[in-house]
Amino acid sequence: MSVIPTARRTRAEAAAHKPLQKGQQTKAAIVDAALGLATQIGLEGLSIGALAEVMQMSKSGVFAHFGSREELQISVVREYHTRFEDEVFYPAMSAARGLPRLRNLFDNWMKRTSVEIDSGCIYISGAVEFDDRPGPVRDALASSVNTWLSAMRRAVEIAIEEGHLAADTDASQMAFEVHAQILALHYEARFLRSPDSVRRALQAFEGIVQRYSRETDAATRTRKTPAPARKPQA
Repeated sequence: MSVIPTARRTRAEAAAHKPLQKGQQTKAAIVDAALGLATQIGLEGLSIGALAEVMQMSKSGVFAHFGSREELQISVVREYHTRFEDEVFYPAMSAARGLPRLRNLFDNWMKRTSVEIDSGCIYISGAVEFDDRPGPVRDALASSVNTWLSAMRRAVEIAIEEGHLAADTDASQMAFEVHAQILALHYEARFLRSPDSVRRALQAFEGIVQRYSRETDAATRTRKTPAPARKPQA
């Protein structure tokens, strides 16, 4: 996948212009049910049989829409990515270029992560399931995550161009640090059930922004590893 295009319409807008055919509606309903299952039991837990039972369809009826369990899993990844774009990325495009848009992206990401505390995140759970398992499902997951991270990095670059962040800001490093806050939030909130994890994540994000802001001295943004102490000569 390429970097998320800013001009693309959301799925809801596209659907308003072109109604789905019956077969497409059935497949969309199956994918929706599969996504619901995957957030509970993981992508690896999905099966044609379990989905057929949920949909009250025959196994052959479900299989006809995908052809394989692997293609079903990939369809779920794509559906999750589409919803992620619609809820996190596209709404942020209404914010002003630069730091306001970057903040909006993070806020939207935080809101979605907060909702997923009870349901689970396909990106995170999928990474655990498929991090060491090469194949089309892993490729689809990695492509989706890389697409989103590229969009986040581009938002940082625009903030630099707008003069909201220091000119020598390492966009990839800052995007890495922002991503790390979301991963920490998910772990703290979902696994450890820490009651103040959302507040801490927001505070951490503001700390990152402050450290890379134009007013911050470059020396305070880059912490150099001290040289090893020399042994005194005899």
